[in-house]
Amino acid sequence: MQLKVRLTIWDVLDNIMPVQIYMSKQLRPGADYIGISMPFYCNDGSGHFLVHRRGEQARDERGRWDFGGGKLDFGEEVEDGVLREVKEEYGVKGEIQEQLPAHSILRKQNGVNTHWLVTPFFVRVDIKKARIMEPNKFSELRIVTLDNLPRPFHTGAQKSMKKYREIFEKYRK
Repeated sequence: MQLKVRLTIWDVLDNIMPVQIYMSKQLRPGADYIGISMPFYCNDGSGHFLVHRRGEQARDERGRWDFGGGKLDFGEEVEDGVLREVKEEYGVKGEIQEQLPAHSILRKQNGVNTHWLVTPFFVRVDIKKARIMEPNKFSELRIVTLDNLPRPFHTGAQKSMKKYREIFEKYRK
């Protein structure tokens, strides 16, 4: 038995339009769906780390200090993504030292529940060559040790540091 279906262009448009209207809303990672991020802890291998103050155009936690990180792009390997983000944020090449296990960061930001799946990395860089590459997102850059982190510090970074305290200790030197 053969079934013949006749569709007009109007039949097709009637079914596509609701999808187009729905998809025109800008979905926000971490708020409208689980965001995937790669936090990184750039260091010189001798106990010194790069941190930056989040600027006015940062996605969240403006004015707080952070190590750095970014979203994983579609089709990108996580290792490539973290090295791309290090270069984009600090203008230096990095060498992955260690990848930490992925874990969730659940927070409330501006009254909105957020969910990020993070895969953190320790990355060795030449910290003396680092500079702010995104001045609209970062207002200040410092070299610090784990004993003198500035405050207030990014809540996601605090959670990761607490969860993996023993691993951070290896990089204290």
